[in-house]
Amino acid sequence: MKSNYSINFLLGLFFVALLAALMALSFFYTPYDANVMSMKERLHGPSPAHPLGTDNFGRDVLSRIMVGAQTAFLVGSLSTMIGLAGGFAVGTLAGYAGKWVDEALMRATDALLAFPGILLALVLVTVFKPSLFQTILAIGILSVPTFARVIRGGVLQHREAEYVKAARGLGASHWNVIFVQILPNIASSIVTTAALSFSTSILVEAALSYLGLGVQPPDPSWGRMLNEAQGYMAKAPWFTLAPGLMITLSVLGFNLLGDGIRDLRDKRV
Repeated sequence: MKSNYSINFLLGLFFVALLAALMALSFFYTPYDANVMSMKERLHGPSPAHPLGTDNFGRDVLSRIMVGAQTAFLVGSLSTMIGLAGGFAVGTLAGYAGKWVDEALMRATDALLAFPGILLALVLVTVFKPSLFQTILAIGILSVPTFARVIRGGVLQHREAEYVKAARGLGASHWNVIFVQILPNIASSIVTTAALSFSTSILVEAALSYLGLGVQPPDPSWGRMLNEAQGYMAKAPWFTLAPGLMITLSVLGFNLLGDGIRDLRDKRV
């Protein structure tokens, strides 16, 4: 059983590292300019010149896939950081203060969770002009309740532990108790949640871009590439398969990585 958990972790790490390497390479090299059009080469199949073919505007699909990885990682990392920052503030305050503060904050969190995630993201993005910044902000706000609940649960579990009581008895401040005593003991749960949140962020960004409410053209986005490819599925299937596979691998990779981290920290396994 433990070997299966190790396989999940290693497989997830492999996918994530592969995508990260592709993203890092795109800053220094792409076969072609991702936004340069060539109508003479539109919808060409895979070839030595264009390993993944070209799109409906003659742009190199591989180059756009590589630059699209930048968008995916940027949205995933920044929205996860926003969710973590907001969730840490809410979850720590609710779990540590308790009583009516906990009740009020958790009811507000429940209200946010009551809305379907993609629907709330659509509302937040359409209220303002669709852009990469608005997409990151909307997805980050959606991530706050998840982090808040995980962190609150960890704080509630540890705040009455003997080592915390001992720290208080020695005169430790509230900040010391939270950041020095409790936080290191719930860090693994936060890391697991962050990995899963990262995959959700990539998926939501792809969905918003597919609907035309995320990254705006001509900037590459895997979701927008799927939108552009849907009318050419029979004529140019490579145009659809490439971004779809990238979304699948990235979401699968971060999910496997998150599951692997969770299983590795689970002492009962």
